[in-house]
Amino acid sequence: MRNPFLAGAAVVMTVAALAACGSSADGNDPEAAGAQRPAASGPSVPGPSATTPTPPASAATPSAPTASATEEPAVPGPSAPAATAEGPKTPSDEITPATGTFTKKQKEYLEDRVPKGMDPAAVLQTGQETCDKLRYLVKADRDTAVGAIATEEIPDAPAAVAGLCPQHQDLVDEAAYAYADGTHTGKTLRPGVYRSASPTTHCSWQIEGAGGKELASGTSDTGKSRKITIPKSARTFTSTGCYAWLAEGAKG
Repeated sequence: MRNPFLAGAAVVMTVAALAACGSSADGNDPEAAGAQRPAASGPSVPGPSATTPTPPASAATPSAPTASATEEPAVPGPSAPAATAEGPKTPSDEITPATGTFTKKQKEYLEDRVPKGMDPAAVLQTGQETCDKLRYLVKADRDTAVGAIATEEIPDAPAAVAGLCPQHQDLVDEAAYAYADGTHTGKTLRPGVYRSASPTTHCSWQIEGAGGKELASGTSDTGKSRKITIPKSARTFTSTGCYAWLAEGAKG
């Protein structure tokens, strides 16, 4: 016969265990209270989480750098319209800075370039940024600097150079003899030897004569400069992915 005391103890222990389980199921454990289990490790999915709202950006949070110290600085967006912008311009005798004075060269640059109602200092800053860009490029790679003028990647460079940084006039003069990517025909063609400046790995070119006859063509996937000769008989020169072609030995 079973001992009543032992049987009673077993019942008490069983009830206690059931009570503990019941308290967990009633919402006392973290998951029942609404907490989520840790997600499995792995790459995060772009976009806001379905369960965790994306916190608003904080002004105290540092933004990621846009370029490393060895990279070319980003070209700043124009802070003023180009010189060819339509609309009335501020008369030269009314072009004055909010503070300080403009030099003679600066005034000459700003003449007929400041739209009515615009701060002339903003127009001047655009020209100075152009000069800064050229100064950086010519130190890194002179051909790229000339190509940037020829392709008009740096807009309004000739005017900025003439008025604000004449030391770079040789770049403008050489760019006048260069070919940017595209199709060139007729009188725009000048016979001679040309080298590609900063070509991509998908550089191709074609030279055609009268009646569309192909005179020369080629491709390059190396990204290195190539040389071509445009003969006197050329009627069309087409370039793609080569950025710009500079006249070999051109003095500007």
